[in-house]
Amino acid sequence: MTQTDRIQPDHAANGSSREPAVLVTGGTGFLGSHLAVQLLDQGQRVLLLARGDYKGHSARQRVQRLLDWFDVPDEDRQRLSVLEGHLDAPGLGLNPEDAQQITNCVREVIHCASNTSFASRKREQVERTNVQGLDNLLRTVGKTPCRKLHVISTAYVAGTRSGLCPEELTRPGAFHNVYEESKWRAEQMAAEHCARMGISLYVHRPSIVYGDSSTGRTLAFNALYYPIRTMHYFQKVYTKDIVDNNGHKARAMDIRLYPDGSLHLPVRIRGLNHGGVNLIPVDHFVRAFMAIRRHVPQGGIFHIVSPDNTELSRIIDYTQRFFGLCGLRIAEDDDFIRQPANSLEALFDKHMQVYAPYMQDTRTFEHAATSELLAGQGIVCPLFSYDIFSTCMRYAVDKNWGKDPQ
Repeated sequence: MTQTDRIQPDHAANGSSREPAVLVTGGTGFLGSHLAVQLLDQGQRVLLLARGDYKGHSARQRVQRLLDWFDVPDEDRQRLSVLEGHLDAPGLGLNPEDAQQITNCVREVIHCASNTSFASRKREQVERTNVQGLDNLLRTVGKTPCRKLHVISTAYVAGTRSGLCPEELTRPGAFHNVYEESKWRAEQMAAEHCARMGISLYVHRPSIVYGDSSTGRTLAFNALYYPIRTMHYFQKVYTKDIVDNNGHKARAMDIRLYPDGSLHLPVRIRGLNHGGVNLIPVDHFVRAFMAIRRHVPQGGIFHIVSPDNTELSRIIDYTQRFFGLCGLRIAEDDDFIRQPANSLEALFDKHMQVYAPYMQDTRTFEHAATSELLAGQGIVCPLFSYDIFSTCMRYAVDKNWGKDPQ
């Protein structure tokens, strides 16, 4: 038996089984893969909608690599059926056998698939996946005995509002980017469909998710990782310049290498001294999701967030401690008016443009009801400590920020 054969038993492949199953979309993504693996671990039968990638890997090959990465045992793999399809296509692009399998078996849907781009130039693609893709899914699910729909949304559907963001369906005045807007539209669409069809709707709104708090393992190196990775890149470039080229470029930027190996990197980072970033580890997200799924039969809106935002100044401090840097500091917009950005700061700003609203964030998220439910199950979001930061960054550096095969 080949590894690929281990993914899916024959009776599931031909659609003959009517054993109840959970349909998971986005199962090759960061959050979706974690949830799919956890469902298998709990003895669930899972139908995973997936597609091939631009490198020529089939859906089954992509899923196989993820199962290997998670070290999923053979007995769990036998409860997984990979359905080759595409969320953007009518009928999800499924062949007749797989479409019939969904009709026969699906009692619950976990919708994780999403285009997470913030770029305005990609509006069409983002809306096609996040809005039209959900519509395609709902039309397909409407033909099944499904009674529960979980939508993985984001706490940032709150849009440009400031202060406390309620744990309910609301309409913000505006959004920072097309991603926030499309996820809000998806929530509204799902709510209307579920109300009409008598389906229990669960809207899960995580904040910014990073790697495992114990091991640092992750499949995604964006969001929290991106600005830190950029600083690490600056560090390598200018350290090499000083060591190998007598520091010609470094001196022009007032960058200095100290005898202890630390690097003085004078970069002002746009932000607010009173702002913060809401961060949760992926292991907390998975535990929270499973507890909500298990203990809340009627659905609802759930902010899966940290009770406290992490100040940008703390992330800068952690970054300097871990990588051996100094000279980084927060500066508000007025500071850049008095002293225009140098070339390094301008380059950093360019790289961070799409993340700026999250680095200068004053939003907080109502979470009392969800946190009370989770605390009753012994689930509390861990504080984003230096120990957790260093564990995650050590893994990221070891994996070359996701560039090396995992």
